[in-house]
Amino acid sequence: MTAHILVVDDEPDIRGIIKEILEDEGFTVSVAENGEIARKMQHEHRPDLILLDIWMPDIDGISLLKEWHESGLMNSPVIMISGHGTVETAVEATRLGAYDFIEKPLSISKLLITIQRALEMASLQQEYNRLGKNVQFVTEPLGHSVVMTNLREAITRINQHNTSVLISGEPGSGRTLFAHYIHKKSQNNGPFIQVRIAGMSVKNQMLELFGHLENNTSTRFEQANEGILFIKDIADVDNTVQAQLLSRLENQYSLKNGDVEPVRNPVRIIATTTDEINQAAAKGRLLEELYDYLNVVSLRIPPLREHCEDVPALLEFYTNFFVNKENLPYRRFSVAAQNRLRNYSWLGNVRELKNLVQRLLILGNKQTIEIDEIEPILKNRPETQVGNASIYNLSWREAREQFEKSYLEHQLQTLGGNVSKVASQVGLERTHLYRKLRALDIDPKQVKK
Repeated sequence: MTAHILVVDDEPDIRGIIKEILEDEGFTVSVAENGEIARKMQHEHRPDLILLDIWMPDIDGISLLKEWHESGLMNSPVIMISGHGTVETAVEATRLGAYDFIEKPLSISKLLITIQRALEMASLQQEYNRLGKNVQFVTEPLGHSVVMTNLREAITRINQHNTSVLISGEPGSGRTLFAHYIHKKSQNNGPFIQVRIAGMSVKNQMLELFGHLENNTSTRFEQANEGILFIKDIADVDNTVQAQLLSRLENQYSLKNGDVEPVRNPVRIIATTTDEINQAAAKGRLLEELYDYLNVVSLRIPPLREHCEDVPALLEFYTNFFVNKENLPYRRFSVAAQNRLRNYSWLGNVRELKNLVQRLLILGNKQTIEIDEIEPILKNRPETQVGNASIYNLSWREAREQFEKSYLEHQLQTLGGNVSKVASQVGLERTHLYRKLRALDIDPKQVKK
């Protein structure tokens, strides 16, 4: 179905040019020269998207946007356009629900891209509303920053080829989300099979991926036939399993352990690691040959602090998410609160932001979330120390390694250096724990109670 776009602008030439361009792109277009006509057309035609000028003779676009917002008539994305916009105006428009703000003179390519993304986002939101509480995760990376735009464009290029992809990024940054997004945007109509085998025994890792002739259940490779097999934390998989995985990928056949008749079973692999991609191989946690195979295409998901301009959009999305999913009361973040959160470090990335929104909606009772409600939550986070230096001054990789080393040394000291007891205590398979100790340069024999 063709999207219907309403163009609201008091300049006839601009209305005409935009209308002509959008109709050439296949859209149905209506135009309005002022706020009064825009109100009428928005009510009668329910357009799929509105392009709204700020300066008009009878009412400014911000006031009209606020009117729609407060009356609950914001049932389609609105893109603001103006030749005399300011940062304050753009912030206010975003607060009132505008999808984006574009300055005149208009860049046609930017306008078309913004319209397409706004319509895609609206479609996702409608699907979410239709599915209601059954929705468990976001299906598309959120945000309009240069970082997120470049990532989406990179995925478009990646999906022109059916190569494996190695994704790196901090926990909570959205590695799994991007894997789903690659699958969604690919030309591959096969299934998406997710598996996390790190921490299992070597035997169970083998069975999970490759199965056995006597075990007639389908393997993960068989389930992912002609589709994508998503392996989380590939660097934590045992080296023996990594070697067999490489052989399986190079030969593109399916062979259960104990079977003699291979079956061609093409599968595309997406794997993730929390290490910087080259460091996983350099530290011996990822076999170099497997690293070379997977690293044909690599994708680094940046931490939220590197695209903090997306924080307001994420706050709004997760607010609506919990309002619909858990029937929590709607609360909006003030500009000051949004600005404070934009400048927060977000060590837990998007996952931490999501949890913060949920907490504020559950515990708060005012309509607006102000900075004084947020500040105590942020300040009450324990400041983990490493020696005399704050762990927050380290990179994520360094901080994680410092914590893991300190944590495991403490467990070994408490349990007298007994690796079996430590494995049981911390919930790790013993072989996996030995690999972790070697990677962290911890000798259990040297750790005494």
